Amino acid sequence: MTEAAASASAGPAPAAPPPLSPLARIRAIMGGAAGNLVEWYDWFAYSSFALYFAPHFFPKGDTTAQLMQAAAVFWVGFLARPLGAWLTGLYADRAGRRAALTLSVSLMCAGSFAIAILPDYSVWGPLAPICLVAARLVQGLSLGGEYGASATYMSEVAGKTRRGFWSSFQFTTLIMGQLTALAVLILLQNLMPREALEAWGWRIPFVIGGLLAVVVFIIRRGIHESPSFLAAQAAAPEKSSAALLFRRFPRETAMIFVLTSAGSLAFYAYTTYMQKFLVNTTGFSKDTATAISAGSLVVYMLIQPLFGLLSDRVGRKTTLAFAFGAGALATFPVMTALSTAASPALALGLVVLLLFILSGYTAVNAVLKAELFPAHVRALGVALPYALANSIFGGSAEYVALAFKKAGAESGFYAYVAIVMSIAFLVALRLRDTQKQSLILED
Repeated sequence: MTEAAASASAGPAPAAPPPLSPLARIRAIMGGAAGNLVEWYDWFAYSSFALYFAPHFFPKGDTTAQLMQAAAVFWVGFLARPLGAWLTGLYADRAGRRAALTLSVSLMCAGSFAIAILPDYSVWGPLAPICLVAARLVQGLSLGGEYGASATYMSEVAGKTRRGFWSSFQFTTLIMGQLTALAVLILLQNLMPREALEAWGWRIPFVIGGLLAVVVFIIRRGIHESPSFLAAQAAAPEKSSAALLFRRFPRETAMIFVLTSAGSLAFYAYTTYMQKFLVNTTGFSKDTATAISAGSLVVYMLIQPLFGLLSDRVGRKTTLAFAFGAGALATFPVMTALSTAASPALALGLVVLLLFILSGYTAVNAVLKAELFPAHVRALGVALPYALANSIFGGSAEYVALAFKKAGAESGFYAYVAIVMSIAFLVALRLRDTQKQSLILED
C-alpha cells in the first residue's frame, strides 16, 4: 500500500488542539518558569555554599584540596543527569510534559532535604561524603529531567512570533535560581555570625529549597499540557526512544552535544567557578567575590529576554555564532585580566562582558534544541545530548580549572575554554535557521 493510500485509509487527520489564550500562555510560562527557578536554586545552593561546608565533609588538605573534593561531588551529580534526561525525556514524550515536570521537582525536593539533615564527617566518618554523593545523584537525576521537560514545554507554549523571547525565560529563571542561592548566602553572611554559618548555617538554604519544591509541585499539577504533546498523542506516531533519536536524528543530536559542550563549559567557568576563582586566584574576600558574582548574575539575567527577542528577528543561528565566535576570542585575555584585577568594579565589568557574550547562546539554547525535533521525540532530543555534554564539560569545569591551578598552569584552563568554544562556532555556522524551519508546528 502506498503512503498516500495508507493515509487515506486511516481517515481524516486528527484535529489540532486549539491554541492557548494569551492568559493561558502566560500562566503556562510562569508555571514552567517557577519550577525551573526552584530546581536550579536547589542545584546551585551546593556550589554557592561549598566554601562553607567542604571542610565538614572533606576535612583533610588545604582549601584548594577541599574545594576540589567538593567540586568532584558536584561533578558526580552531573553524571546522573544523562540517566535522568533519558528516563524523564521518555516519560515527557509518552506521559506528557506536565507529568515529567512534576516528577523532576519531587526528586529535587528529596535531594535537598537529604543534604539539609545529613550528618558530617565528624559524626559519620567516611559514610558522610558517600551520603552526600547519593543526595547529589538524586538531584542530578532530577535536573537531568527538568531541563529537557521545561525547555520543551516552555518552547511549545511560547507561540510562534515570540518563541525566542518567551522561551528565554527558561534560562532567565535558571540564572534567577543561581542568583537566589547567592542572595541567600549574602543574607546569611550578614545575619549570622561567621562561626555559626560555617558550623550549621550552611544547611539553611537546603531546607529552603526543599520547602520551595513542595510549593512548585502543587503549582505544576495545575498547569496546561502543551498543544504539541496533545497533537502528537492524537496523531499516534512511533514512540520516543533513544534508538529512534540516534537513528533518525544523528546530525541534530551531535550538533546539540557540541553546542552544549561549549555553552555549559563557558557557563560554569563564568558563573559557579568564578566565585572561587575570585577568592582563590584574584585574592578577593569571600564576601566581595560573592557580591561580584551576584551583581554579574543580575545583569546576565536581565540580558536573556533581550537576546531572545533579538533571535526572533535575526535568527538563533546568528546569536549562536556571535556567542561562540566572540567567546573564543575573549575568554583568554579577559580571564587573564581577571586574575590580576585589583578593583571589584573592574572584576565585575570583566565578568559581565563574558556573560554578555555567552547570552547569545544561553538565551536561545532551549528553543533552538526544541525546534530541531518533532514533538513525539522532542523532550528526549532536547534533554539527552544536552545532559551528556553537560556531564562531561559543564560538570567537570570547576574540577578541571582547579586541577590546572594545582599544576601551576591556570592559564591552560582559559585556553581550554576558548578551544571548545571555537569548535562550537564552526558547528553553529553549519546549523540551519530554526527560526524559519522550526519543527514546532502548533500555534
